[in-house]
Amino acid sequence: MLRLGIIGTGWIADQFVEAAHATKRWQLSAVYSRRMKRAKEFGSKYSEDIVYFDRLSDFFQSDSFDVVYIASPNSLHFEQAKAAIMAGKHAIVEKPITSNPQEMSQLIKILRRHPQQFLFEAARHYHEENFKAVQQAVQGMEEIQGATLTYMKYSSRYDAFLEGKNPNVFSPDFAGGALQDLGVYMVYDALAWFGVPDSVNYYATKLNNGIDGKGIAIFNYPQFEVTLQFGKTANSYLPGEIYGKKETIVMDNAADLNEVYIVNGEGEKTIISELADNNPMLAEVIDFADVLENPDSLEARDIADEWLAMSVEVNKVMYKLRYYAKIEFPSDYEEE
Repeated sequence: MLRLGIIGTGWIADQFVEAAHATKRWQLSAVYSRRMKRAKEFGSKYSEDIVYFDRLSDFFQSDSFDVVYIASPNSLHFEQAKAAIMAGKHAIVEKPITSNPQEMSQLIKILRRHPQQFLFEAARHYHEENFKAVQQAVQGMEEIQGATLTYMKYSSRYDAFLEGKNPNVFSPDFAGGALQDLGVYMVYDALAWFGVPDSVNYYATKLNNGIDGKGIAIFNYPQFEVTLQFGKTANSYLPGEIYGKKETIVMDNAADLNEVYIVNGEGEKTIISELADNNPMLAEVIDFADVLENPDSLEARDIADEWLAMSVEVNKVMYKLRYYAKIEFPSDYEEE
């Protein structure tokens, strides 16, 4: 049984724990929150055998867990993942794994000094069967002429921002914004399905604090372009499309991928998606468990290295997009 520690007590941490417990291969055993009351409120619904912490140093020194899932604000991911690895814990970090390539590079160096530990980015859709179905369909295309991918959801925290509050998801201090929260899904899509682009552009619609509320990114490849539209200040119901010679791959949206089908030149539709899991995190917790339960397997190590290599490339592209749009975070200027 994999013993799980949690940093972060929001809905996404609940969803991760529920997925992990559904596999019967994980057990929540430790919870950290800055407020002890909140930590206990989070963990008490899962088990009575959980250790609670309100000091991060005590949490990482504990022998009550082996793997930590980090679901804190984006700007805290790097320091917490670093502390986890140095404490001999495996780290699963909610996307985006770090705020910039400098932080990512430091994590890789630390990981090399602790070769027994694993580091995963929790990009849930990357592990789903429907994501892989799109990837295989793209590989089977005779020609690719481009793609349009969309993911826009009105944030539950946007009203608070409009009222003058400063929620983390819209704060540059916490590495927030549409690209970091939603655009990252489509950066994964583009890199996994089409490879690393030659260049990228990002036309961001900024809020009054300089963070991106929504935007359009263009990935330039030698023979085609991929357009990404994402945002947290409006809702979109546009499907995503990938254009072949005559056929088109259509998906309900570029992050959830609940329905995916191919339309041929005659307009005939062939569904290639499977029924999605009730919990969208189920696929990733199974994949992570497969690796963590076989730490000495060369195959498992190779798979983990492949995931991490993709995380590194996604991180680089995310930074290039921010740089193009002149979106800056305080961590961009911190020295190693």
